[in-house]
Amino acid sequence: MNRTSARQLVVCIQNEDYAASLEKRKIYVALRDAAAEAHGLLRIVDESGEDYLYPKNFFRAIELPQTVRRAVLSAA
Repeated sequence: MNRTSARQLVVCIQNEDYAASLEKRKIYVALRDAAAEAHGLLRIVDESGEDYLYPKNFFRAIELPQTVRRAVLSAA
């Protein structure tokens, strides 16, 4: 699996108890983690620049045009 296919773009829709780490309506990079997803969690690169587990229901997956996706991922 290449680096970009291992990453998914998601938008934060809720940040209860995580206001310092997550911003509502912001696009985040989610790293594929099957074990975390089996427990209802997503591995998100948050405001600290590190990846942490957050509730999956705090996010919605988004699809962007390929050129925009590349630009967002290269800025992350």
